[in-house]
Formats: sequence, C-alpha cells, structure tokens
Amino acid sequence: MPPEPLPLVFVFRSRAKDEKPQADKPVNFSKQPRDPQAPKGRPTPKRSEAQSQRRSVANTPTTRKDAAKRSREERRQALERQRQALASGDERYLPARDKGPVRRFARDWVDSRFNVAEFFLPLAIVILVLSVVRVPALQNIALLLWAVVIVLIVLDAAVSGFRLKKRLKERFPDGNTRGAVAYALMRSLQMRRLRLPKPQVKRGERP
Repeated sequence: MPPEPLPLVFVFRSRAKDEKPQADKPVNFSKQPRDPQAPKGRPTPKRSEAQSQRRSVANTPTTRKDAAKRSREERRQALERQRQALASGDERYLPARDKGPVRRFARDWVDSRFNVAEFFLPLAIVILVLSVVRVPALQNIALLLWAVVIVLIVLDAAVSGFRLKKRLKERFPDGNTRGAVAYALMRSLQMRRLRLPKPQVKRGERP
C-alpha cells in the first residue's frame, strides 16, 4: 500500500521556518564600503591648519644632507637676528652675557658718562707718534703721557666700579648682580661708537 502524500501546508511552513533565521542574522557593516559623503567621525581641520601641517611635513628633512643644510640655515638666521639685536638693543635675541635688566642698567650707566678708558686708543696713537720722533724731549713727553694715561684709567675704573656697585645694590637689592661691574668696566674700555649693544642713552642722561 503506497504512503499518503504530505500536505502542502506543512511543506511551505517548514521552508519558511528554515529561511527565517537567515533573515534575522546581523549584518556586518564593517565590511561594507564607506560612503564618501558620510561623516568621518571627527571634525574637518581648517584650511589654515591643513596648510601648516602640509608645510611642516614638507619642511621636515628626510636625509642627513637636508638636516645639515637646515641646521646651517637656522644658525645663519639666529646670527642675523643677534646682529640686528646688538644694533637695536632688542633683548629677545641678545647674547646671554648681555641679557637681563642688571646688564642693561650697567650698560646704560657706562654709556651715560665719560670714561677715561674710552679715549685710550686715540691717546695711544698720539703717544706712539711722539715716541718715534727722534727728539729726546718729545720722547720724554711720550713716556710721561703713558704713565699719566695708565694712572687715570686705573683710578677712573676704581671709582666707576665702586659707584656702579653701589647703584646696583640700590636698584636691584634682591637681584643677582654678580659680574655686572666687570661687564661694565670692559664696556668702558671701548669707544662709544664701537660698543655693542649700541648705546641706548645719551651722555649725561640718568639711567
């Protein structure tokens, strides 16, 4: 006796049950290509920031030769800024020995007065000319002038150092004034027009 055929309803229902879990499977969106118009999950950088980033990447040296060239260029620019600062008195780019309010005050104090030592070079030329002339009287005068100039320079340096030290204590009672007097005395040995940094005060002006 042949078996009875299964009802059609049971066949269609079993297929629907088998296919339903496949429809409920989660979709892996990570494997799908990202829409170029969709947001990137972070704010878009400004144009100026993007340009600065590109310039920084472009300026980064890639080889040892490029790094050495860039280092030389930076040193050249630093020296140029320092030269301009010595002429203008801009303390941002001055050498370390010239920076600070103490050193600036010492410079201004020296530049505001006459110093015997700053006339040493022209006096030395006069004395040298007198000493080479084959006249005993002029040679004796030259030797006497040498002695007078040296004594005046030593006395002026001693008085100037004492007065400057006193002014520094009054002006900077809690500041570090070490080396400022020697710094000022070395500056006083130079002619005013040759001093660096350039004088920022006039003769007789109180610093």
